[in-house]
Amino acid sequence: MLSFLKRNLLITILFFLSLFVGFLTFLTFIDKSFIELNDTNLQSLLVLSGILLFILLALIYFEITNSFKKNINLRGSIANKKYIIFFSLFTLIPSLLISIFSLFLFTFALDKYLDKKITTAVNNSYEIAKQYVDEKRNKIESDIVLIAYDLNKFSNLFFDNHAQFKKYFSTQKILRNIDHLYLIDNKGDLILSADDNVYLPIENRALKMVLNDERPLKIINAFENKSAAIIKLSNYENVYLYAIKFLDKNISKYLTESEEAINFYYTVENQNLGIRISFAIIYIIVVTLLLFISISIAIRFSSRFFISINNLISASNEIGKGNLNTKVPEIKADKEMEILNKNFNAMIDKLKVQQNKLLISERHEAWESIARKLAHEIKNPLTPMQLTIDNLKTKYLSNLDDENKELYEKNLLLMKNQIKQIENLVNEFSDFARMPKPLYQKNEIIKLITSNIELLKKLDDSITIDFNSNNLKKLEIHCDAEQISRVILNLIKNSIESIQEKALKSLDFDKKITIDLTKLNNYTLLTIRDTGVGFSNNDKNNLIKPYYTTKKNGSGLGLSIVNKIINDHNGNVDFLSKKNGAKIELTLPLNVNNNVN
Repeated sequence: MLSFLKRNLLITILFFLSLFVGFLTFLTFIDKSFIELNDTNLQSLLVLSGILLFILLALIYFEITNSFKKNINLRGSIANKKYIIFFSLFTLIPSLLISIFSLFLFTFALDKYLDKKITTAVNNSYEIAKQYVDEKRNKIESDIVLIAYDLNKFSNLFFDNHAQFKKYFSTQKILRNIDHLYLIDNKGDLILSADDNVYLPIENRALKMVLNDERPLKIINAFENKSAAIIKLSNYENVYLYAIKFLDKNISKYLTESEEAINFYYTVENQNLGIRISFAIIYIIVVTLLLFISISIAIRFSSRFFISINNLISASNEIGKGNLNTKVPEIKADKEMEILNKNFNAMIDKLKVQQNKLLISERHEAWESIARKLAHEIKNPLTPMQLTIDNLKTKYLSNLDDENKELYEKNLLLMKNQIKQIENLVNEFSDFARMPKPLYQKNEIIKLITSNIELLKKLDDSITIDFNSNNLKKLEIHCDAEQISRVILNLIKNSIESIQEKALKSLDFDKKITIDLTKLNNYTLLTIRDTGVGFSNNDKNNLIKPYYTTKKNGSGLGLSIVNKIINDHNGNVDFLSKKNGAKIELTLPLNVNNNVN
């Protein structure tokens, strides 16, 4: 998920910004945001939300389009697109249904919320609470008038019996259910308290209003949740009655909450359409992102799956056309698909090896048949030709003078040499045609190599032949010793002849043949490197074909015989070009039943 957000950073940022503006618009409509609720602000927020939503939709559209082009522009993409469309529909349809249902539910709830009955209940509850508070606050005014009346009647006690007056004063507090009752002077200083509560001086502004007015003054302090009143006592000199009554602790809170609730209620009623629009915008933003995520996941998941399928389809089509050089690209996919790709490639390799072996076998059979016929047809007239030359020499040589005798003998010798070459070629044809099936036995491969090296070193002392067995002292393989020995002899002999051919053109190079023997699991790898003339890529592809040769006097059968022997041993031979010379890799199984991949 984190990598997905990083790849789509711009869309992610725009989504959260759009969502923030959408919620801000919604809260502003209900007057719960830090932005002032007015027409200008609301219009600006709606326009901004619309622009951000449009940009978000455009970016998502282009991103999905690019993803389709990058990941689905393949053969077999019809199934891929169907898969993505189904996946997207399975996400889109529930999202749309939930969106429609939620918007309907929200609209229904909002309509019920703004129902006339609820409006009446809200208004009535506020009025009842307000009237209750007003009643409690107004009662203090009537109470202080009654207390003032009683105190004016008993003003003589205030002057004659102060203790008795205080008891009477405290009794008035209890009778009238007043929380605090005080007598103060015109400066606001305490004269007498009905209880032992701490006196908090009255505000000077309220005291000044009753200095020359005998009517009571009601004082409301909503913050301290109390109501108070002050009145001038007419039968006293500069004495004022100050009464305080606390309301229920929750009354003011309820009244404030009711007032806020009714204000919020009418705000919602007035901004009904805007609230629905902003709520719809928020929902579209969220659903759009969810749909984008689902489509993106579908594209990536299906591409990850279908790319492998498409690669297999393409490879199978190429194989059906006979192209066994095709490969299924190894890409990062599910483990099972990676295993399938590897197994498919392995199958192609095995099929290619088997096809090559079959072609080689068929080719050899065809050339063996031709070789037998050629050997038979050519060998038959050779003996009469040889006898005829002998008869010509015996019968006519004595009849010639010395000058013509020498020329005559020279021509006869030339004919005999040509017949001899034809006879050698016929013998090679016969050997190729009569090559027996291998006789498999355990043989020491190192001994076969060293014995052939010792024999071939005598052909040219100027060529160095190095053999490296890589610390193998003994290595047995199942093979036909005579045929494998013939292969080694033929390959090393070809390297010697290649170096000799190069030496005719250049004397300044290192004449060297390097032979390496390595054991690889159930196989042995024999590598022969030389510094000769090498061969081109065209030659490399034709070297194993019978009667194809790059030598002036070659028969073209040597490497073909090598390839047939190695093929009969379930092995493989590769001819590789290198910068200065040639490299031949010969792979043979330790056991004849092993197959070379």
